[in-house]
Amino acid sequence: MAGSDVITRAAPDTVKILIAGGFGVGKTTMVGSVSEIAPLRTEEPLTAAGLGVDDLDGIEEKKATTVALDFGRISIGSDLVLYLFGTPGQQRFWFMWNDLALGALGAVVLIDVRRPETSFAAIDFFERRRIPFVVGVNGFYGDHPYPPEEIREALALPDHVQVLLCDARERESSRDVLIALIDQLIATAVHTGGPGPTEK
Repeated sequence: MAGSDVITRAAPDTVKILIAGGFGVGKTTMVGSVSEIAPLRTEEPLTAAGLGVDDLDGIEEKKATTVALDFGRISIGSDLVLYLFGTPGQQRFWFMWNDLALGALGAVVLIDVRRPETSFAAIDFFERRRIPFVVGVNGFYGDHPYPPEEIREALALPDHVQVLLCDARERESSRDVLIALIDQLIATAVHTGGPGPTEK
């Protein structure tokens, strides 16, 4: 093909995003619902070895758990690709979070309002490392009994952290949470003069 006929297209920007939270809050479900590729999962069945270690209160129906990470990908428009890394939730796997966080521009912290205490450690992790995050309130069975401001107060979140009601099973709902995070990252970059996720 003649050189004049070749169309040169800029490669899309890529952004690493973590999907984090406590044990059984829906991280694997969110990555799977929104990923445009078959997600990589490292789930293993829960066994008797986890009795007394994994807290299944409120999630007795859970049969498997992530032991390393979940991975998926979603394109936001034609110029931005998000690589999604779901973190393991059990405390014995938290040592992996530091490695997973390397290079991440932001995070979604999922919470289950039936067990909000399971996500305190995730919120603290990102606050200490100054990694921007939004909170996604995963409505199990489509139920959202508390408004965002009550959840913000219960979690002692600062005003700049968005609290978003979502359903991790639904693609559009999960995508909206990710877009809200990207919008926050861009707004922060513009305010501080730093590079945003769509800036070359």
